[in-house]
Amino acid sequence: MTGNRRPTIKTVAARAGVGRTTVSRVVNGSDLVSADARARVLAAIKELNYVPNSVARGLVTNRTNAVALVIPESESRLGSEPFFAALIRGVSGALAESGTQLQLMLVRDQAERDQLTESVATRRVDGVLLVSVHAEDRLPGILEEMGLPTVLAGRRDAGEQLSYVDSDNAGGAAEAVRHLLSRGRRRIATITGPQDMDVGRARLAGWRAAHEEAGVRADESLIEPGDFSEDSGGRAMRLLLERTPDLDAVFAASDLMAVGALAELRRQKRRVPVDVAVIGFEDSVLARHTNPPLTTVRQPVEELGRTMARILTDITLNDGPRQQITLPTELVVRESS
Repeated sequence: MTGNRRPTIKTVAARAGVGRTTVSRVVNGSDLVSADARARVLAAIKELNYVPNSVARGLVTNRTNAVALVIPESESRLGSEPFFAALIRGVSGALAESGTQLQLMLVRDQAERDQLTESVATRRVDGVLLVSVHAEDRLPGILEEMGLPTVLAGRRDAGEQLSYVDSDNAGGAAEAVRHLLSRGRRRIATITGPQDMDVGRARLAGWRAAHEEAGVRADESLIEPGDFSEDSGGRAMRLLLERTPDLDAVFAASDLMAVGALAELRRQKRRVPVDVAVIGFEDSVLARHTNPPLTTVRQPVEELGRTMARILTDITLNDGPRQQITLPTELVVRESS
């Protein structure tokens, strides 16, 4: 062998005088190899100092030992929202336990969607973990049609057929509003997440359910949409105050939107929580460092990521069943309420 090039399965096959599949079978300990061919392959491996890799193993197992974490969001969104960082930590930690490689793919336009489709069609990944699922997103359907194991973070709607891991969004939101009602608040606004996402609809449903449960009218003028970003939280808070200046609380469907709401309340000289109580959703690191510290609904984001990865690993390795899991949430009370 010349130079410093690392030997490949093709090199070993050529040296041993066999096909690449035979080399892969020897590497994987398969019995479907003659004693003579096995001896020649082992001799070539030793002579070339060949180190088997996942591609070689994949020729027999039909696996790449790689999965894609697909996030249809921009780099700025990925970097600014703590949710994504926590989810990636959970996913990567669980995949490391099974020796599976993680490929992070941002799908922001048609070209990147086509790239993902090609990766799926050519089976360069064993499965997909899909985050930020919108109702009209065609990706889950495409992946299902291609027969690729897929696990969603959240779900498209109540009739979701694919495997997913979700948080108790409606229950967590209802608990937040019950807390505000118990503190004597009666004009409780909400800044919602996108209504083309089940998570956004569910958290709004929880806001409504808590009002109904308490026999308090849920005023629809106290609802303002956001997109989970800080800017949308500030903008929504401003519009709510213009429309209903006597509101005394706001439940924001994400911590980032709550941060934006707090900034707008400060700008308008509204005291938190004396004049307006504020609650967020997630319990990200931001919640402990706002002024005042933010009451929020804790969702176990890292556990959500770990659970997604374990379900996908079970499907790809063991042909396990589809699973649909909802993780509990918990209200964390701090000074903002």
